[in-house]
Amino acid sequence: MRLMGFSLLAVGTLGVGFMAFQSMDSDAAQKNTSFDNMDRAVVAELFTSQGCSSCPPADTVAAHLAKNDNVILISRPVTYWDRLGWKDTLAREENTELQREYARKDFANAGVYTPQMVINGHRAAIGSREYQVRDIIMSELKKSSAADLNVVKNDQGGFTLTLDGSSDGRASVTLVALDSSETVQVGRGENRGRKLTYTNVLRDENVIGTWNGGTAQYTVTAADMQIADADRYAVIVQQAGAGDIVAASYL
Repeated sequence: MRLMGFSLLAVGTLGVGFMAFQSMDSDAAQKNTSFDNMDRAVVAELFTSQGCSSCPPADTVAAHLAKNDNVILISRPVTYWDRLGWKDTLAREENTELQREYARKDFANAGVYTPQMVINGHRAAIGSREYQVRDIIMSELKKSSAADLNVVKNDQGGFTLTLDGSSDGRASVTLVALDSSETVQVGRGENRGRKLTYTNVLRDENVIGTWNGGTAQYTVTAADMQIADADRYAVIVQQAGAGDIVAASYL
């Protein structure tokens, strides 16, 4: 893993890094960056853990970002810190594997560590550095998009999705089910005794179709949005192999 000048502590044979990063002045960051009046959405995925003492400031950043309708914020708790004494109650092995896939792409700040924020599948920052995260999000929002995603609620209580544009190869169209707020009392490990709140925690994700460019329609039924513990849903269009995210929308 490229360390990007950070002082990291290697952990076991996982090749992961860890550092106690403090959040910057998040109130000032919010005041100085507005995502209003943007034509597209950006996906920000926070890789976090209940067993990571550096993660709570990043979880706060995630809560701030989730207030913006055009920032699809997804908290993805990982599993590799479970061995430190506390098994993360929200972690999914799929989140850990996705982070590893991103790490193999070797873009700036890629790697297997927490807290990490990955934006649109190809840019990353330490998750607690709100100024840096917001700067990346803003730069992604200002880019022109090759894909346009239109979402319309249908009479059956579901949604009709229309994708139009060009794609650099095959992309998956994925429905993600999110738990908008979850509070956990941590009993052991680095965060022992702390009550931690997580925003937009991933509960499930299902591929509803693929896209190779052009115009295509997809349907999300009301039954598709009956995932246990989920109360918020989004659609993400991502190129194969944990590639770039080219379109996304909350439902």
